[in-house]
Amino acid sequence: MTEITNLSSDLVELILSLLPIPNLIRVSTVCKLWHSIISSPSFSTLSNHSNHPWFFLHGIHNISSKNNQTFAFDPSSNTWFLLPTPQHHHPHQPNTSFIGTNSFFFITAPNFLYTPILHPSWHLAPPLHFPRINPLMGVFHDAKATNFNHPNFIVVGGVKFIGNLVDIEDRLDVEIYDPLLGNWDLGPPLPPDFRSGNSSSSLSSALFKGKFYVFGIYSCFVSSFDLHHRVWSEVHTLRPHGAVFSFLVACREMLVLAGVCNFPHGSSSFVLWKVDERTMRLTQIDVMPHDLLCSLFDGDEDDKFASLKCVGLGDLIYVYNEDYHRMYPACVCEIDAESGRCVWRKVPPLPSLMNRFHKVSSFCSTVSLHSVLRELPGPALQF
Repeated sequence: MTEITNLSSDLVELILSLLPIPNLIRVSTVCKLWHSIISSPSFSTLSNHSNHPWFFLHGIHNISSKNNQTFAFDPSSNTWFLLPTPQHHHPHQPNTSFIGTNSFFFITAPNFLYTPILHPSWHLAPPLHFPRINPLMGVFHDAKATNFNHPNFIVVGGVKFIGNLVDIEDRLDVEIYDPLLGNWDLGPPLPPDFRSGNSSSSLSSALFKGKFYVFGIYSCFVSSFDLHHRVWSEVHTLRPHGAVFSFLVACREMLVLAGVCNFPHGSSSFVLWKVDERTMRLTQIDVMPHDLLCSLFDGDEDDKFASLKCVGLGDLIYVYNEDYHRMYPACVCEIDAESGRCVWRKVPPLPSLMNRFHKVSSFCSTVSLHSVLRELPGPALQF
């Protein structure tokens, strides 16, 4: 029998690439050779871990930021990880200005800071022209960019922040930041249709094919901001029959609307629709199994669905209950890109070492395996 120590390094690399991330973290400590193989940039290209976006849940404690925690769910290994929580040295930054999206955390007021989620290190950017709390955020690469290590940030909507006070009436200009140039460009604000609700509590967003879509969770208004021409599209209404509220999600090949519908016979369902970005017409894709929907709640309150949230990316859509008393139960739907078939499953419970939070924010992001493993066996991930 051939021992693994007698195998070529290429074959060892191939075998290791088949392991889930928790196992990779463990075996990286076995010997220097395995550590060097796993932590090399070329190893990431062999693995398919980056094909499945992770689900991030950041818990915010209003009294002490030291009690904030960030968890990440890896769908490939079906495992939650506790990430190092980024600590900043700006004690007057309100928790409502803390946002996460697509591999980054942001603080938007009164100063603007950003940090990578893994191996956090805060960077101070010039302040926004209009400091704000609860905006929508997006991370994208300019179509003409040659350096993909420095993505652009887009800030949309939100509530104006002035000296610890807020102005809920003001429609704020879109702001786009280029880290290489170090400045903010201004664009037109959200269309007037969104005046009654222009913060992230009433809006969802999706980056899709060079456009930043904004959707009213309850109003069902939708408009897209062209990242190249810097203009808003005409406002449409995406309201499926019976819809109570819904979220817009950018999947790999399509826009998806996901939300709760009430039907005449009294039952409620969580439904997925495909959105034709040209005509804004809806086609139903699938319905969450009823027993899975029920598992996200423990009562029959009339407003129980109000705590449901939905995020997604790639071929995955996550639905979770943001109520602390239920410990944030979640499920995930994987949409097959070729057949369109949907497979639903329950996400395992969060680790028991979770603190009590006053608010949680969530998002999906692709994760570079190299960024996860490059500092092994460091403290980047705990599981």
